[in-house]
Amino acid sequence: MDSNSAPAFVNAQFPDLLRAALHADLDFHGANGKYSTHGWHPFPARFPPQLPQFFIENLSARDETVLDPMFGSGATLVEAARLGRRVVGCDIDPLALMIAEAKLTPLEPAQALDAGCRIIEAAQHAFYHERERLELALKQRFDTKTKEFIDYWFLPQQQLELLALLQGIEAMPRTEMQKFFKMIFSATIIAKSGGVSLARDLAHTRPHRVSSKKPASAFLEFGKRLKSSLASYTKYTEELSDLKWQEKQEIELRAAHADKTGIAPSSVDLIVTSPPYANNAIDYMRAHKFSLVWFGWKIAELAKIRARYLGHDAVKGARFEVLPRQCENTLVRLAKLDTKKTAALRRYFSEMSSVIKEMKRVLKNGRAAIIVVGTSNLCGMDVETHNGLAAIGESVGFDLAGVGVRRLDRDKRMMPARWNKNQHSQIENRMHEEYVLGLIKQ
Repeated sequence: MDSNSAPAFVNAQFPDLLRAALHADLDFHGANGKYSTHGWHPFPARFPPQLPQFFIENLSARDETVLDPMFGSGATLVEAARLGRRVVGCDIDPLALMIAEAKLTPLEPAQALDAGCRIIEAAQHAFYHERERLELALKQRFDTKTKEFIDYWFLPQQQLELLALLQGIEAMPRTEMQKFFKMIFSATIIAKSGGVSLARDLAHTRPHRVSSKKPASAFLEFGKRLKSSLASYTKYTEELSDLKWQEKQEIELRAAHADKTGIAPSSVDLIVTSPPYANNAIDYMRAHKFSLVWFGWKIAELAKIRARYLGHDAVKGARFEVLPRQCENTLVRLAKLDTKKTAALRRYFSEMSSVIKEMKRVLKNGRAAIIVVGTSNLCGMDVETHNGLAAIGESVGFDLAGVGVRRLDRDKRMMPARWNKNQHSQIENRMHEEYVLGLIKQ
């Protein structure tokens, strides 16, 4: 099969097939989103795995290539691998890369549980019998700014417990098992409730320090996360009759920005992705740095990565693209309300223009790109992000097959928390539904 050939279902009726898919029930309310490896690590605003599963099953064939150029929690990648597709993913977030690598690596649950228990036992021994060594190692592990961050958010006991666990993980051979335990360690810190830091509900990316909080033992939380992750994984794999997705798959993860993937032209059969919200609505790095600093990342380094995130609100040094009329009209209306937010939105549309051009470059002729995007309410104005991206898609040469709508399961989807129960805040106004764009390369 050459680079531009396609299976039987990709023909003149393909646009109709895509349009029908976009009009299907895409809400997936009540569906279990934590089967297999999907629930291993908290991640804000991730879509249910049934969503990429639906489009992968209907718009691609086994052994074809599925790309997510902004893979985040890795839901598309896991579903593509599970369904026997070749998997390619890109992201610049170090934690997203670490999580995806762990989720996509085959695992023997019994061996993992035994190794995890040994890590906890060794860590507890070090904590109670080698405290001076741990304290010295803690002082030497971080630079001044990073240590200030650690001291602000973590009490001394949890710092030593976490270091003892991490030393046990780092002492392991650099195998698939070590990748899994690094992910468990991160999930111990970035927890949806409780947690080992002084942050409240860290998984929602808007941490608040609570000095009166009594953090849990890192040993206890690590053990809980280990057992729950292996239980869901074991239960799911036992229920499957076809376990071929656990065999050595063709999986490629790239630490690359979505507009510079480095992927060969016309080599991808399907794209399913979800870009960040505009104007930094969900600040992933605010939470991710809580675990990344333990893996050797410095606060200053992470700040530089954060500034490169698509959707960031800083505009200094940004490169602006020529935008379609739909986007310009939105920017003109917003400029009457807030010029700073207008500049940030222009950066977002410009960066998404580059990303969508890259999608078109790597996609095969006649194949689809599925973009799941939420709109934003800025200064009381709906900026209609989905319409802007649809217009960009058409301006770069895609055919717009349609735009589907899915209503968010607000109580289950991990959105930034409502600390003040303000039902009319910006975060509440923009996150009740999202849109599914279907683009076809002709």
